[in-house]
Amino acid sequence: MGVLILLRHGQSQWNLENRFTGWIDIDLAPKGIEEANSAAEKISSLSMRWDEAHTSRLIRAQHTLDIILEKLKLKNIPIWIDSALNERFYGDLQGMNKDDARAKWGKEQVQIWRRSFDVPPPGGECLADTSKRTLPYFREYILKKVVGGKNILVSAHGNSLRSIIMYLEKMTPEEILKFEIETGVPYRYDIDESGKVGERKVLLLAQ
Repeated sequence: MGVLILLRHGQSQWNLENRFTGWIDIDLAPKGIEEANSAAEKISSLSMRWDEAHTSRLIRAQHTLDIILEKLKLKNIPIWIDSALNERFYGDLQGMNKDDARAKWGKEQVQIWRRSFDVPPPGGECLADTSKRTLPYFREYILKKVVGGKNILVSAHGNSLRSIIMYLEKMTPEEILKFEIETGVPYRYDIDESGKVGERKVLLLAQ
């Protein structure tokens, strides 16, 4: 039995400012640092061995992971960094305040871009596109190891994690698009040697 922890990075400065971030490299807001420390406490309460960690090439996910590994005294475990785990690329929306985007393109159109599985924003990715780069990496470099009995931490982003959760839980596009992933909240999956995935557990303090 291996254990997989999926964690969306703590709140970034542009999350706070209600802006589309995508691949823009924005660091954590003060609340995001607090969320990362809280996540570390929750993971620490499991009193488990951790074999390696994976994160994206974006600073907000890396900073979140750094805080957790320091708190857990795990700075020497292997860390994999790959753009396959990056947030969805938002194209022309990147950097825009979401209210400004609604004013420019209309509320309904922006909602379609945000919550459609296969309709990308101008110059950007839809969730289906994100899945095409995230899932091959996840299956090859993370899931195989968890099935083999390793315990792995993943610090990534809302939409790259949606791709993974959709795969693990066999969700439909409609189901995953309604699924909200909060910043700084660890999700635990137990996966046995046959590849059977246990139910998602939201980690709470002292659990």
